[in-house]
Amino acid sequence: MGKFIITKRNNNEYQFNLKAVNGQVILTSQGYASKPSCENGIDSVKKNSRDNSNFERNKAKDERWYFNLKATNGQIIGTSQMYESENGMENGIESVQNNAPNATVEDETIN
Repeated sequence: MGKFIITKRNNNEYQFNLKAVNGQVILTSQGYASKPSCENGIDSVKKNSRDNSNFERNKAKDERWYFNLKATNGQIIGTSQMYESENGMENGIESVQNNAPNATVEDETIN
């Protein structure tokens, strides 16, 4: 089972990373002004990752592939790493779909 890790950026924004069972980061969030907003983002990933149509597939200028996970309102709630191939990106999407719905949450901002 995957896990969401909540951290705090240098600018004091909260963010989360979704990690697969092997520890690899498979999805990264935007920055959030508050921890509750970040937690809502995690809930949105858990819900929206179940629907393949919520994944927007993209090719960067350097020819590498990546994807965005979007909420039903079209807002991006997470972005993948860069992949060398389209197949690698599709495997990343499948990993998010398999890991996100039941992932645990670890809050590394608690002292």
